[in-house]
Amino acid sequence: MAENTAAGIAATDERAMRRARRQALIDAGVNPYPITSEVTAHAAELEAQYADLADGADTEDVVSVAGRIRALRKQGKAAFIVLEDVSGSIQLFCRHDVLGDEAWGLLGKLDLGDILGATGAVMRTRRGQLSVSPTALTVLSKSLRPLPEKFHGLTDREVRYRQRYVDLIMNPEVRDVFRKRSRIVSLIRRFMEADGYMEVETPMMHAILGGANAKPFVTHFNALDRDFYLRIATELPLKRLIVGGLERVFEIGRNFRNEGMDLTHNPEFTSMEAYCAYGDLSTMKTLSQDLFKMIAREVCGCEEGHEVITYQGQQIDMSGTWASRPLSEIASECVGEELTMDTPIEHLREICEKNGIEVQPSWGAGKLLFELYDELGEKTIVNPTFVCDYPEEVSPLSKRKAEDPRLTDRFELVIAGHEYANAFSELNDPVDQAGRFAEQVAAKGMGDDEAMGYDYDYVRALEYGMPPAGGIGYGIDRMVMLFCDQPAIRDVLLFPAMKPEAITRADIEAQVAGVVTDNAAASVDAIAADSEKVAAATAEAPAALVAGIDREAALALLAEHNHEEFHLEHGQTVGGVMRVFAEEMDPDNADFWEVVGILHDLDWEEHADDPANHTVYAAELLRAAGASEPLIRAIQSHNSDNNPELPAPELPMEKVLFAVDELTGLIGAAVIMRPSKSVMDFEVKSLKKKFKDKRFAAGCNRDVIRKGAELCGWELDELFSRTIDAMKAIAPDRDTFGK
Repeated sequence: MAENTAAGIAATDERAMRRARRQALIDAGVNPYPITSEVTAHAAELEAQYADLADGADTEDVVSVAGRIRALRKQGKAAFIVLEDVSGSIQLFCRHDVLGDEAWGLLGKLDLGDILGATGAVMRTRRGQLSVSPTALTVLSKSLRPLPEKFHGLTDREVRYRQRYVDLIMNPEVRDVFRKRSRIVSLIRRFMEADGYMEVETPMMHAILGGANAKPFVTHFNALDRDFYLRIATELPLKRLIVGGLERVFEIGRNFRNEGMDLTHNPEFTSMEAYCAYGDLSTMKTLSQDLFKMIAREVCGCEEGHEVITYQGQQIDMSGTWASRPLSEIASECVGEELTMDTPIEHLREICEKNGIEVQPSWGAGKLLFELYDELGEKTIVNPTFVCDYPEEVSPLSKRKAEDPRLTDRFELVIAGHEYANAFSELNDPVDQAGRFAEQVAAKGMGDDEAMGYDYDYVRALEYGMPPAGGIGYGIDRMVMLFCDQPAIRDVLLFPAMKPEAITRADIEAQVAGVVTDNAAASVDAIAADSEKVAAATAEAPAALVAGIDREAALALLAEHNHEEFHLEHGQTVGGVMRVFAEEMDPDNADFWEVVGILHDLDWEEHADDPANHTVYAAELLRAAGASEPLIRAIQSHNSDNNPELPAPELPMEKVLFAVDELTGLIGAAVIMRPSKSVMDFEVKSLKKKFKDKRFAAGCNRDVIRKGAELCGWELDELFSRTIDAMKAIAPDRDTFGK
């Protein structure tokens, strides 16, 4: 991030001093980044080995330790350094008479964060601190950036995720999470191998989209001159191996889905899929119960038969045999009446609409039942539950149930309101599979960009004969969240997806200043031009913005040129939302932000037939009313996509307007479909469904909303959440956003 705050300037000064100390070491003939180093002991080993060493006792045992300097204190002819290594901390008790003048002088060139090696005898001070009394010190890596402030540490989550290396340095509990993650993955692998499964690897790039319903990342394969998809699932390649006679296979690996980010989703994630020939759904239930209970015992310390853990304050009981419940039964509980596949479709639609669930005319009973469960039921489940009997409409790769072919032999494992596994009795009828692929292609033709393609080769594989098989996929990241009690998927990913960082030319210049290379070095400008991450300094709002017109006059002007209730209400809504954002981002100009929101569509009702000149007409009306030029510029900036002659959004206020204008309209359209007609019970999950459905509120431009999020530097889910919260804040007690 651009270092333009007072703290940033101070950090830059500190970096300059550290660079000077680095150079002083070099000038004194000391290489601050030597090739070799020696470590013969770690802190935890020494603590265990010398636990019985008496206070004030010395030994003749010489060890070499190394680690990062976390504390350094001089006291006369003695100095105390705390080194932190991978296992813990050890103190260096440095004495002038033991070190000698040269090594003692080195202490003055050290900083917190430097990586230091020390060789000396093990001892315990009179105060009882186990220590190493070094006879030699070696700088192993000079740290040029200061660590975060000692007492506050690294608490900014954005910085923690982006600079995970600093997060790991400062927060030992974070290191523990990732040690546990590594152990969990290792335990899963050993468990599967012990159960007779063979680990395999399948391609990351697929020519045909399949194995799940998700929007893919697309990449171009130059050698073949065609587009491929980064895999969204490993299912179809693994089932080809079942056809080939590998009876039990599994793969732990990365999948990629070009979708939003939230507490439980990241575009790049780890899953495990496993397939068992001659198995079925009961095989997968047993596998899941045994796997999760084993992890609870090994990682969480549970006793066998009492596998109870706590997740985010909620007790989760994994012991015993887990419940299996039909999806329709859970949906029935939520709506207070029995629902089945035989419930008339019109009645199911009425219940959906009564509960604020938007439906499509093409949906059958199965899809309607699934939506009721998905919106209302899943979040009510606490203890591990196998949710079964999914409709065929939402299960294109699963076998139909013999007793009711409208349902499939499938379950999802749900714990604490979240899905952890998805399992099928795998479809092995090639004719049935071909038909379901054909249905997916039809859905794609109707605008479903998550539908699968027709995989001719997979159907051909089934035509050779695939034995009955059970299959399952687990979300490894969510499993780690559960067993490490972490609230967000980013907390269990070492490098979660982040929006691009705004690095400035000045940031680059600070790093390359004084660099000496063997060959000619590129200029700072050339380096900046070569890096897509480098951006100009962020434009900042002036200290005070004058609108030239107050809120009441703005509302009167809006009413003078707009008579439809929707346009009047939309202006007030955007104005209120802008004010909420301003109170957080630019409180001194909150009045200005609100007036911009009220008047942003001043001329729309009278000139909707000329979208390119939308806001151009408004400029004349605004000047006549005494509005300021900054106000006119701000309003015009939100239509710059339609008219390149208009100013593009630059100020934070202009970017927020661009982002929330279309989005508030989409939220309003979704809210009025709900029984409450209120935004107060509206959730991001519901908005994401409406956003994906291009047929819903088709006039709301999704690309503009995406660009608005990008302009603001927010993930799409963050924009959704913040805008919903802002709309809740401005009208909590009435039919808020539309008739």
